[in-house]
Amino acid sequence: MAKTNIEIRGARVQNLKNIDVDIPKDKLTVVTGLSGSGKSSLAFDTLYAEGQRRYVESLSSYARQFLGQMDKPDVDSIDGLSPAISIDQKTTSNNPRSTVGTVTEINDYFRLLYARVGRPDDPKDGTKIMITIDQMVEYTLNQLPTGTRLQVFAPIIMGKRGSHESAFDNMRKQGYIRARVDGTIIELDDQEKISLEKNKPHDIDVMIDRIVLRDDSRSRLFDSMEAAIRLTNGLVQLDIVTRGDEAAIEPLKFSDHYLGDLRDFRVGRLEPRLFSFNAPLGACEFCQGLGVTREVDIELVIPDSKKTLREGAIAPWNPISSNYYPEMLHQFAEQFDINLDIAFESLPKKDQDLILEGSGSKSFHFHYQNDFGGVRDVDIPFEGVIKNIARRFNETNSDFTRDQMAHYMTELTCQACQGYRLNPAVLSVKINGQHIGEVSEMSVDKELAFFNAITLGEQDTIIAAPIIKEIKDRLGFLESVGLKYLTLARSARTLSGGESQRIRLATQIGSNLSGVLYVLDEPSIGLHQRDNDMLLSAMQHMRDLGNTLVVVEHDEDTMRAADYLIDVGPGAGTLGGEIVATGTPDEVANNKSSLTGQYLSGKKFIPVPTQRRKGNGNFVTIKGAKENNLNNITVKFPLGKFIAVTGVSGSGKSTLVNQILKRALKQKINNNSEKPGRYRAIEGVEKIEQVVDIDQSPIGRTPRSNPATYTGVFDNIRDLFAQTNEAKMRGYNKGRFSFNTKGGRCENCHGDGVIKIEMNFLPDVYVSCEVCHGTRYNSETLEVTYKGLNISQILDMSASEALEFFAPIPKIARKLQTINDVGLGYVKLGQSATTLSGGEAQRMKLASELHRRTNGKTIYILDEPTTGLHVDDISRLLTVLQRLVDAGNTVVVIEHNLDVIKSADWLIDMGPEGGVGGGNVLVSGIPEKVMNTKNSYTGKYLKQVIERDLARAK
Repeated sequence: MAKTNIEIRGARVQNLKNIDVDIPKDKLTVVTGLSGSGKSSLAFDTLYAEGQRRYVESLSSYARQFLGQMDKPDVDSIDGLSPAISIDQKTTSNNPRSTVGTVTEINDYFRLLYARVGRPDDPKDGTKIMITIDQMVEYTLNQLPTGTRLQVFAPIIMGKRGSHESAFDNMRKQGYIRARVDGTIIELDDQEKISLEKNKPHDIDVMIDRIVLRDDSRSRLFDSMEAAIRLTNGLVQLDIVTRGDEAAIEPLKFSDHYLGDLRDFRVGRLEPRLFSFNAPLGACEFCQGLGVTREVDIELVIPDSKKTLREGAIAPWNPISSNYYPEMLHQFAEQFDINLDIAFESLPKKDQDLILEGSGSKSFHFHYQNDFGGVRDVDIPFEGVIKNIARRFNETNSDFTRDQMAHYMTELTCQACQGYRLNPAVLSVKINGQHIGEVSEMSVDKELAFFNAITLGEQDTIIAAPIIKEIKDRLGFLESVGLKYLTLARSARTLSGGESQRIRLATQIGSNLSGVLYVLDEPSIGLHQRDNDMLLSAMQHMRDLGNTLVVVEHDEDTMRAADYLIDVGPGAGTLGGEIVATGTPDEVANNKSSLTGQYLSGKKFIPVPTQRRKGNGNFVTIKGAKENNLNNITVKFPLGKFIAVTGVSGSGKSTLVNQILKRALKQKINNNSEKPGRYRAIEGVEKIEQVVDIDQSPIGRTPRSNPATYTGVFDNIRDLFAQTNEAKMRGYNKGRFSFNTKGGRCENCHGDGVIKIEMNFLPDVYVSCEVCHGTRYNSETLEVTYKGLNISQILDMSASEALEFFAPIPKIARKLQTINDVGLGYVKLGQSATTLSGGEAQRMKLASELHRRTNGKTIYILDEPTTGLHVDDISRLLTVLQRLVDAGNTVVVIEHNLDVIKSADWLIDMGPEGGVGGGNVLVSGIPEKVMNTKNSYTGKYLKQVIERDLARAK
């Protein structure tokens, strides 16, 4: 009998405490609990890892070496396991060629559709493009009356220089009698008339046949046109012979492939690969299919034009590791009488142009000696700053240099293809008046409307029907997961983690698989409450196909919609790893030991603030914001308040805050080189002294980075160890206690604590270093202790354990307290930064900011800080954010979570819809004002939550 449950026995991965749990098959199960309680360890590191491992092990050893194989999880047994697919929050791709269309594979269907039923616009010379000779014959017979006299020509030479003797010889050999040479019909055996000047361009058309159209002419016309096409590789021209008193009639020109100007270029038959911007055949030759070109941006090269050349007005040429370019600039300026000591903006235009554009053919004498004694002494033209940056960016083999030069360049829409990525030949092919680039630029809901209203000929309808069905199905799946505002042309690297995950979810829905175990990581992230119902319907549809869904989630609506709920806890880290409650949502809500249950039942909740801050009376105002879908809006951000920017997905929140507000402030305050989105002006910058961006990017890109090093507490701890009597006796300084430098670290593993062993077709194995036994340090360093513990044992402590241990030392305790305040007390001080989730990384950054002293003139910007947080964690986070505002600072968050929104002092609600339907400020003000705004989706759901929680508080 088939098992009805997936039975997990003895799971001990990470902090899981030898747990046993059953997960019902063909159901929607939500795994919830505090951050760090062990949810992901159960769902991803145990359940998915074992499902994936079993699949890979079923393959041959040859195939296994090409696949990433997961380690066998520490679990006694898992029975009833299905093939597993993970849909997580990782960004889809950083490849600039990857788009929503390529990721979802809808582009493949677009390319097929345009190749089969697309029709190119007529080129300037009026040539008709028809794929088959039958179509050409049909068109001719329909256009011309019976009795029309035709001459069928094959244009073999078009505007080419030469005597073309071989062409005439070939015509004679094939039995042709006449040809038209430069407009005159001649006999091919008349040698005198076909003697051409080789230095002049010529046109030569072979006369294939002369026909009078009758009812029985179809066969002969077909044969003649076929002969012409065979001779010319696709071209045929029909001249209509008129009598002397009749007006001349334009000839009919046909081609079985796209051609631009007949004399310039031609592209082969319409095939799917022609419509790919990743293939040389279809890509725009100017941007190579990227849709953008990189150009040097003068505003980034000279961020402060009030500086003089001597003060470093030319930012990329300021001395960093070498004085080569600064010295070149100074010598050039002196020899060309350019003043080094007045503001760049005050220099004459000709001097500015010389510096930026170069001296052309005029040379100057350059003498330079480097630190190693190397000398360069030459007379050379001055290249110019703009050309120098572009050349170094394009020619360097150094990633560092390319990244440095990229800071002074801006991506601009390619002027050749207008950002469509494809060449003119491809963009001439249209269906219902739209080329493939224009359709890809439509939002998903607009594309659905386009394909529902599409009109084609009878034959094309038969060809296109199955293709259009697949396209509409896939677009419908994207709409069903709340992504109707996206365009297929949108670059995949601009998508949020939540959007990327929902795209993969839509792709899986489209696959119509059954009997599969899907493991999802917070699919509701980045989704407005309005769109949540669609997401839930999509997941329930997948379940109804016969799949098992295990969803790690904190969203209350998702938990209530689940068939089965698993609450992991009771705490985080070493205090978690147990199954606190299982059952239906109602059963968990009635479980007194479940923290999640208490929030579900309403016994615990985040209260609505009794009053809203009035702020300090100052504002930062963005005027004329019109990047992406923003509609030339003006937005005021009141300072000294907790501000939440809200709105449905795609309404313009991230564009306003991340691309304009944050970048504009950083550019003005920090001289940051990242260019903001389009806006007219910003006011109130002088009221702010510091901008702190707390995003979800990793706090370190190598396993050596950890919470202790990131927050700076490790420096204090190493100072403490260096001050011990044992360290002083041995002459150890604080550097001795670093695992990143020689001296104190174990040299066998270079301070990693583990040794990597490559296993070829098996997964790589990491074993504890046999010399230091995983401690990272050599034995001499470990002999130095503080309160009985060595430096390695300190790094193995959780933040909460370390806080208790270092409580008497304020400098260390203050930093550790902030880690605990943001709900990360369970994280070990030495835990690799690469193992932290995006939400954990964001809160670690918040912790490092909390212990800094500020003067109240700082603006903190956070993008969805509740990612990965349980309601209880959100309560802690809000306490921390309110502390920052209480100190006089300003906090701006982009958020969908209603507990955060109701706790803010000021809301800026964007909308009303996503994509082109958004980009406006619907309402701004206190939450009570927004919740009573009729056309605000945020207000509708906010009203329900505020009224519910006010009733609970009574």
